[in-house]
Amino acid sequence: MKKVVVISSTPRKGGNSEVLAQQFAAGARDAGHEVTYVNVRDLNLKFCIGCMVCQKTHSDCVLSDGMKDLYAKIQHADVLAFATPVYYYSVCGQLKTFLDRLNPLYVRENSFRDVYLLATAAEDEDFAVDGSVTAVQGWCDCFDNAAVKGVLRGVGLNEKGEAEASAYPQKAYEMGGKV
Repeated sequence: MKKVVVISSTPRKGGNSEVLAQQFAAGARDAGHEVTYVNVRDLNLKFCIGCMVCQKTHSDCVLSDGMKDLYAKIQHADVLAFATPVYYYSVCGQLKTFLDRLNPLYVRENSFRDVYLLATAAEDEDFAVDGSVTAVQGWCDCFDNAAVKGVLRGVGLNEKGEAEASAYPQKAYEMGGKV
């Protein structure tokens, strides 16, 4: 059994990327893994202020918001899955802020190795997700042994609810089941 943390970063409840995140989580759970599901919009997330106290003291972030309870869960997870809508050919601002706030993990021994990206874009072409892949890969590159193991490119999803009528939820479920 693996510890899996799924992070949905969409600001839109029930949005297309959230549908994929939920299906990934369901697939992992049905495969017998322990799953923690996080909605970034529920964290009252503050921006990193670049004080670097977390790195100097090996502590959690000095900011007080919903991140406090997540550092240990993420640090000890085997698998991370990030779900994001694509905004201007990259991850949404909510996911970028979340990734920045994981700075306290940089100086720790982390268990996570496998990172997955579930991205939804209005454009029909796969290249629309390339910037999001680059953003998550750049984050992975800062951590020993972390690597992007899978990307689901949910393209052609413009309106809320379109994911549910597509093949993407099943693909997300199957991806979650194979972690």
